[in-house]
Amino acid sequence: MKNSYQVWLQRAKSSLALAQTAISKSICYEDLCFQAQQSAEKALKALLIFYGIEPEKTHNLDNLLKIIERHIDIPKKIRESINLTPYAAQTRYPGDYLPLNKKEYLAAVRIAENCLQWVEKKIKTGSQQLTL
Repeated sequence: MKNSYQVWLQRAKSSLALAQTAISKSICYEDLCFQAQQSAEKALKALLIFYGIEPEKTHNLDNLLKIIERHIDIPKKIRESINLTPYAAQTRYPGDYLPLNKKEYLAAVRIAENCLQWVEKKIKTGSQQLTL
């Protein structure tokens, strides 16, 4: 059960809920964007596991999408997920980046929502057997 796609999907939903947390003066957009990235990453890994593919230990969403793309078509709006990759590490700690703004935050959440919805639809309507 540890590596079941359902567990990964639940964690993706949890990360998205955290990313959608109401803004307060104490919460940084960077932290919320990190959670948006985590949601997309966990959702894509859930899809790979659903298809019987062990996901890489990576935060790079482009790498995950390339693996998925070997088996199924990926819509353009899901490709936008690669824009979340920098939020996996770059913004987690104070340092060499510009603070994110509300517009960037809202875009990150929208991308994560699209990714999670797409994965859930693929799992609901898809077969676990891929033609390799």
